[in-house]
Amino acid sequence: MAIGFIGGSGIYDALPLENTREVDVETPFGRPAAPPTVGEFGDTGREVVFVPRHGVDHQHSPTTLPYRANIFALKELGVTHVLASNAVGSLREGLPPQTLVLPDQIYDRTKHRDLTFFEEGIVVHQQFAEPYCPELNGILEDAAESATDADVVRGGTYVCIEGPQFSTRAESEFYRTQGWDVVGMTTIPEAKLAREAELAYATIAGVTDYDVWNDDSQVSLAEVLENAAANETAIKETVEAAIEAIPEDHACDCHSALANTINTPDDAIPESTTEELEPLIGDYVE
Repeated sequence: MAIGFIGGSGIYDALPLENTREVDVETPFGRPAAPPTVGEFGDTGREVVFVPRHGVDHQHSPTTLPYRANIFALKELGVTHVLASNAVGSLREGLPPQTLVLPDQIYDRTKHRDLTFFEEGIVVHQQFAEPYCPELNGILEDAAESATDADVVRGGTYVCIEGPQFSTRAESEFYRTQGWDVVGMTTIPEAKLAREAELAYATIAGVTDYDVWNDDSQVSLAEVLENAAANETAIKETVEAAIEAIPEDHACDCHSALANTINTPDDAIPESTTEELEPLIGDYVE
């Protein structure tokens, strides 16, 4: 088992790993945001693969960052479980900055992103009712409660907006009327792609601001970065504890998510597609 960690805003360095190496990976969807760092974690010796979502210098925007290459690279490197972090704004009085949220639902408000690996010559209809792995979410919750003094809230809806601009006040107020909990820019399409790649995936969202529904919050970049930095330690502590807690033989429905989802007959799928996507569909397409 190898475990992936995708670091969001404010987390550009790997966890404390030993025997590290950077791996230059080329995927059918280009190169990931940065060469993945592979190493062994602590006394467990468990292999961990780290990718900074936006690149080491935060050079990729939420719309154009290479989501597909990031996830495909993790799959190629043998990752089975992915822990991610996101910086988010709060839509609730009870979720102040520096709270950690483990969302269990997503509302997609993005407009310009590649949402699937399966576009050329193959159609896949993937179930996505539970966008984050419930089992991995539970492990994250237990890890957070044992590893950090930060306030941790499990459950809630993450509304993913296109960005890179923050919300208008009207948008922010609308999200609140829908009962959603946090707003961010990067969980889509990452969660969808992880499911298509049959990876167990969950995220820990660090609240950086109150979004603009709150009259006292203007959501400046300075505020976001300051609170993202304050959340970094708690997020890393949680992820480290979760890595230790994932059972060595853990398997869940996420790991067979492609079963009975491919709607195109094998003989109708172009050979080039079968070859390019072999790490994803090799068990299902002859």
